[in-house]
Amino acid sequence: MITLRIAPEAHSRPAGDRLAHFAALSVILLAFFLIFAGSRTAQADPLRDALDGLVMVIADVPNDARTSDSLGAKRRGAGVAIDDDGLVVTIGYVILEADQVRVMDRTGKVTPAEIVSYDHDTGFGLIRALTPITATAVKFGHLADHEVGAVLYAAAPGEIAAVELMEKRPFAGGWEYLLEEAAFTSPPIRNFGGAALLDETGRLVGIGSLIVPDAGRRPGNMFVPIELLPPILGDMLAFGRSTAAAPPWLGLYPDESRRGLVVSRVAREGPADSVGIRPGDRILAVGDNPVTDLENLWRQVRAYGPAGSKVPLRVFSRGAEREITLTSRDRRGWLKLDRSY
Repeated sequence: MITLRIAPEAHSRPAGDRLAHFAALSVILLAFFLIFAGSRTAQADPLRDALDGLVMVIADVPNDARTSDSLGAKRRGAGVAIDDDGLVVTIGYVILEADQVRVMDRTGKVTPAEIVSYDHDTGFGLIRALTPITATAVKFGHLADHEVGAVLYAAAPGEIAAVELMEKRPFAGGWEYLLEEAAFTSPPIRNFGGAALLDETGRLVGIGSLIVPDAGRRPGNMFVPIELLPPILGDMLAFGRSTAAAPPWLGLYPDESRRGLVVSRVAREGPADSVGIRPGDRILAVGDNPVTDLENLWRQVRAYGPAGSKVPLRVFSRGAEREITLTSRDRRGWLKLDRSY
């Protein structure tokens, strides 16, 4: 396995330093890709072809963006070319609210890109390089074709590892995110954001989202199954989003703990903020249904309908239980998105 670490960028870097900083970053990333290119000769042919489709995604996000505090203003991740015209799939948080996006292909060439689409339900993001890039389109496989225990390959520019498929199970995240099935692999790779999960034929079966402490009894990564992309791909390309009804968004971020579901953060000017929910409050129930874990919480919330639906919560706040009804929103309306996607 070949790994090259790049130190996190300081979010406080003055705007005037950005050009010099990016020039230095380009030199580092060029070395990164040259190392990666050399490593490809040791791979089986189908995997070598798939590795040719990996790119680095570099995104700059305005400091006043809704997600800049939690996700950073400068983001980097992997991406996978999925057609011959520069279309790249990555994990959405890498590009969310970005005003500048670039891709670096395996030759070290840096190319401006545009954001095509972001889908909160799946977590996928699409970008398209604005000039040609050297990247071979990677074909889609099916996670469903692989049983738990199968050997797959987790890959990002500069890093590839044989991994075991430890589990396939639902995943719920504290950012109001719920997948009916996600893939969990071990050992973990460090460059997980937007990484490719490949099978032995070089087909793409997942996109990397997280590093997790429990991927079936061991640390590992969570991947979003690529099967979730084709059903919405047409909408994402045509409209910048899925045309399915938006899920209800409450604007709160709970953590699972021994005390139950404790709110760690509240989205400023979101629905929860408007009714006085604060960090440290505990979510006890949705309507009459007690909730103690994230999966059950989001299922109960979604049972009340799409964005715009009213959602009754029972919370423990400031020493007392409170009954609160929130009017959910479409999260996209709260984010500061370029309205072209």
